[in-house]
Amino acid sequence: MEFIEKIVGGINDAMYTYILVALLVIGGIFFTFRTRFAPFRLLGEQIKAVTEKPKDGKGVSSFQALMVSTASRVGTGNIIGVASAIIAGGFGSVFWMWVIALIGSASALIESTLAQIYKKRGEDGTSYGGPAYYIETALKCRPLAIVFTVFLILTYGVGFNMLGSYNLQSTFAAYSFYDAKTTPWIIGLVLAVLVCYCLIGGGKRVIKVTSFMVPIMGVAYILVSLIIVVLNIKALPDVFVRIFTEAFDIKAIFGGFTGSCIMYGIKRGLFSNEAGVGSAPNASASADVKHPVKQGLVQVLSVFIDTILVCSATAFMCMCSGIEPGDFDESATYVQAALSKTLGGFGPIFITVAMILFAFTTLLGNLYYVDRSWFFLFKKMPGKTFMRVYYVIASLIIFIGAGLNAELLWGIADITMGAMAIINMPVIIILSKYAIRALKDYETQRKAGKDPEFKKSSIGLMHDVDYWQ
Repeated sequence: MEFIEKIVGGINDAMYTYILVALLVIGGIFFTFRTRFAPFRLLGEQIKAVTEKPKDGKGVSSFQALMVSTASRVGTGNIIGVASAIIAGGFGSVFWMWVIALIGSASALIESTLAQIYKKRGEDGTSYGGPAYYIETALKCRPLAIVFTVFLILTYGVGFNMLGSYNLQSTFAAYSFYDAKTTPWIIGLVLAVLVCYCLIGGGKRVIKVTSFMVPIMGVAYILVSLIIVVLNIKALPDVFVRIFTEAFDIKAIFGGFTGSCIMYGIKRGLFSNEAGVGSAPNASASADVKHPVKQGLVQVLSVFIDTILVCSATAFMCMCSGIEPGDFDESATYVQAALSKTLGGFGPIFITVAMILFAFTTLLGNLYYVDRSWFFLFKKMPGKTFMRVYYVIASLIIFIGAGLNAELLWGIADITMGAMAIINMPVIIILSKYAIRALKDYETQRKAGKDPEFKKSSIGLMHDVDYWQ
């Protein structure tokens, strides 16, 4: 196991030190300038877009697609991931989480707009798509699309779900009944059974469950975080000072870059908001909208909700408490100790409940993506026997993840997620001209007082697509 951990750690360090930092930052800045800072200019349009109803009243709405992608984004990484970044990288890692979210929001706009442009029409009239489809249709490269899809399955069906299961059970370590040898497996089993039951209901049940649970979960979490910050308001100035001084501690950063606040901020920020990774476009393509850019703007909003709101909520709850992160090895223990200092016995209970909701919706959102990946690989939805076997395997993976090593699970998830981004980012840079043209078309119609509607001829698109004729 130690040998495997070393290999995973080496790959992880090389990937994030030499490849992903440059790719995500340069790509995000490129998109930010090419869209003329659209994620910030068009905040009002994002709010309008999220309220748009399907044309026939039966399809998946922008809001429902947002909730599926947010269910995957807003999860255990928003609590445990943020805490682990603060423990390992210090307060400065929070600043770099913000940076990667703000830069990455433009990447989210581009990839989700492309997913809408190249989406496919299902036999039942619904739409579907994602990076695999725009790679295959626009670049004519199905082998690359298959490789991306395999990494997506490994990331969401294996890496993220094992990690989510572990993160959930780790929050119970603060309770007296917790036994390190048996409790993780019991919690993993219960979670696996519940997820399997929901999976049997199919994709529509996933959308309904997440649409109901995510808003309640997110609002309650942010409200409690605000209460904690207000109760510790005197500590806030010092927290901001530490965030910015540690974020720009040049000696510490370049003395050990792979363990710096920049690296942990980027890793955990990317794990949380997934901008540029190529996951959210799978949900975006299912939305029934009149113009592709509308769904692109909705996904920008999802990135902001995830990192600027929810991740920051966790960060400030912990940092304002006065509890030093360096005193803890386990992220969940640090979060619970921070909340206990302010809220007493209610703190650990609140985090446990939040983690249960976060983990459950994350697992469902992840497996929705995997379902769509099987459809792409087989060019149709696999038969009932295959899917039932897959549901059992997916549930077993969740069960196993609860009892494994945290560092190994974080490493596996970072590698598979990074591999997706390494494929997706160059692709959306190549195809971004179509998304930029669509954005210009959208803004032109808005200025003319119209409710924008899209046709592929308006951007000179020569590829065969199922919509926008």
